[in-house]
Amino acid sequence: MDTLIMVAQLLLGLSILVGLHELGHLLAAKMFGMRVEKFSIGFPPKIIGFQWKETEYSIGAIPLGGFVKISGMVDESLDSEQLSDEPQPWEFRSKPAWQRLIVMLGGIIVNVVTGIIIFVFLVYSKGETYFSRDQVIEHGIVAYDIGQQIGLQDGDKILDINGEPYESLNDLSSGNALLSSDGYYTVERDGERKKITIPRGFINSFSNEESMSNFISIRFPFQILEVNPKGTAVEAGIQKGDEIIAVNEQPIQYFNELQDALAANKGETVDLTIVRDQQEIITSTKVLEDGTIGIAAKNLIEPVRKKYTFAESIPLGTERAFSVVIINARAMGKMFTGEVSTKNVSGPIGMAKIYGSTWDWIKFWSITGLISMILAFMNLLPIPALDGGHVMFLLYEMVSGRTPSDRFLENAQKIGMVLLLAIMVFAIGNDILKLFTGS
Repeated sequence: MDTLIMVAQLLLGLSILVGLHELGHLLAAKMFGMRVEKFSIGFPPKIIGFQWKETEYSIGAIPLGGFVKISGMVDESLDSEQLSDEPQPWEFRSKPAWQRLIVMLGGIIVNVVTGIIIFVFLVYSKGETYFSRDQVIEHGIVAYDIGQQIGLQDGDKILDINGEPYESLNDLSSGNALLSSDGYYTVERDGERKKITIPRGFINSFSNEESMSNFISIRFPFQILEVNPKGTAVEAGIQKGDEIIAVNEQPIQYFNELQDALAANKGETVDLTIVRDQQEIITSTKVLEDGTIGIAAKNLIEPVRKKYTFAESIPLGTERAFSVVIINARAMGKMFTGEVSTKNVSGPIGMAKIYGSTWDWIKFWSITGLISMILAFMNLLPIPALDGGHVMFLLYEMVSGRTPSDRFLENAQKIGMVLLLAIMVFAIGNDILKLFTGS
C-alpha cells in the first residue's frame, strides 16, 4: 500500500505538471494560428484519446513526460516528411521567429506560473512554523552523526552562517548554507566563539530525507507526553506531565541529556528525580538494553508561528519559488566541478520516495510546486530536444538573421534525444542503486 500511495502521488503530480506544460505550448501555438496535430500527457503507446477539431488529445502509457506535435516543426517525432513540402501558413516554420520563441517558452512559462501560484497559496494557507535563531541561541543544538562529522557538538549555540545572521533552524540545513563556497557556522561553545567549517561537498551527506533528521535539532526542555505500558517507566510510577530533572542525582534540563544519561546506563537501574505538581519525587527504574525506559517527550519550546495576508504571500511565495531554481542551478554547477555528487540525481523512483508513503496534501503540493520550478529550469537548458534547445536555435536565428536548416535541426534533435535518454537511464540507475544500498 505504501508503494501504491507513492506511485499515485508521483503520477498525479507529474500528470498535472506535464499537462499544464504542454498546454502552455498548445495555447501559444493556437494563439498564433499554428495547427496542433497532437497533445499527449505521457508517451506512446496511447491508452485513450479523442479528436477535437484538428487536434488529437490522448494519454500515453509511459507517464514520464508528454508532447505537443505542431505542424511544420522538427520535434521528438522526427517526422520530416511534411518538411519537404512548401511551408503552409498554419505551420510552425512559416511563423516569425519571435512567435516561435513564445511557443517554445509557453510550457516553461506555465510551469513557472504554476510553481509560483502553488508556493503563494502554501504560504497563505499554512504560514510558517519554525524555531527561531533566538531560540537556537538560547537553548543550543543537538548534534547528530552528520553534525558531529563537521565538528558540531551538543549545546553549541549557532550564531550565524557565513558571518550573516539567519532566521530559523531550517536555514542551517538549507541549500544556501550547504552549497556556499568556503561556508562556515559561527558557534558559541562554553563561552567561546568557534568557527565550524562547512566542508566542500558536505551537501552529499544529505542524500535522502532521513539524513536531514541526522544533522542537528534544537535542544528542548521537556515533559512526559506519554508512557508506554510495555516500558519500565510505567512500573516506576512515571506519569504524563512529569518533568525529569535528574538521573542518579545528576541534573538534566534537556531531553537529549536524559537520552545520553539513559544510554550510559543500559541494562542498569537508575534513580530519577521528577517534578509532579511542583513537588520532587525520587523513583527508580531499569533502563532497557536499547537505552530507553518507554516514554515520549513533549517539547516545551513554543515555535514561532506566522500567518500572512494574501498580499504578503505573493512576494514571499514568489521568492521561495525562484529560490528553488537558484539552488538547483548552483547544485548543477557544482556537479560539473565534482563538489556535488551525481549520485544525487534522481529519477522517477527517487521522486516517488520524496512524495512519501502518506498522502498529505500540504506535502503533495509543496513537492509538486518544487518539481514545477525544477521542470521549468531543466527545460530551459540549451539541450536539443528540450525547449531550451529550440530557444537557443531561435535566438541564434533572431540575432544572426540566418535560419538553421531542417537537416541540422533534425540531427540536433536526434543528438538531444540520445543525451536525454542517457540522462534518464543514469537517473533510474541511481534510483535502483539507492534501493539496493539503502542510501
